[in-house]
Amino acid sequence: MSDQSQVPQDHAVPSAVTTTTTGGRRRRLRVLSRTDRVVIALMVLVPLLLVVGLVWLPALATVGLSATDWDGIGPVGDIEWVGARNYADVVGNYPPFVPAVQNNLLWLAALFVVATPFGMFLAVLLDKELRGTRFYQTALYLPVVLSLALIGFVWQLIYSRDQGLLNGVFGTDVDWYGDPDVNIWAVLVAAGWRHVGYVMLLYLAGLKGVDPSLREAAAVDGASEVNTFFKVVFPVLRPINIIVLVVTVIESLRAFDLVWVINKGRNGLELLSALVTANVVGEASRIGFGSALATSMLVVSLVFITVYLTTVMREDRR
Repeated sequence: MSDQSQVPQDHAVPSAVTTTTTGGRRRRLRVLSRTDRVVIALMVLVPLLLVVGLVWLPALATVGLSATDWDGIGPVGDIEWVGARNYADVVGNYPPFVPAVQNNLLWLAALFVVATPFGMFLAVLLDKELRGTRFYQTALYLPVVLSLALIGFVWQLIYSRDQGLLNGVFGTDVDWYGDPDVNIWAVLVAAGWRHVGYVMLLYLAGLKGVDPSLREAAAVDGASEVNTFFKVVFPVLRPINIIVLVVTVIESLRAFDLVWVINKGRNGLELLSALVTANVVGEASRIGFGSALATSMLVVSLVFITVYLTTVMREDRR
């Protein structure tokens, strides 16, 4: 009997074939077995079907429903086509829309102007391998693991009017979550606390990939640490900068959990995402109107996502 055992065809060990390139050099190409091809096909198709079914189809349905008048309860045959009327009503006949846009822009400005630079500053400090760096990284990144809803409850311990830490320390009687003149600022502090840790982690990962010879060359030329960072290191972090920009914009648009658990996005905390939820699943369900609001957010998000993907693909080609 031969010592070599027969291997079934379906589970055959991938073989290799030798090909000759145009330069005359030979290279071996791995030939996949039928089992490998099935596994690869499943690994591609299953996530693709999930993304299409759970993301793109609902997004396309939202765009289609934005041109209709439907309460989401009656039969599909009762859907009335209204064209662009919902968009006109959003802009002209919906009082909370303008405050919501202003709050979303304020959210973006606070994250981009305050939280993002502070997160980058912390990343630069932690990149110096100070004592206890691992502890600080964990402590600063911990809020990112928490949801914004949970962060809202955590900060309630600080902002509570009667038993909150802030009023107890300063002897004030401010309703930080209830007063429409200050609640948006209180919420932005809580949201920025979470965003700082995320930005810190992104920049810290980028700084670890910077070639040390660049800093050494700048030091030889007599550049200070500040000049070295802004003129040498920061330009190298361009892909990270694009990622942070896109993440910040999307975070400002999708901000929802924090204001919803406080007062459902009312009384000075109006946001576009909260308006969408209030119109789609609220007491007076208006699927078409809420879909028009959601489509507007989708278009703005796609602009920045397209910029990000274009930049990444350009970097890959280089």
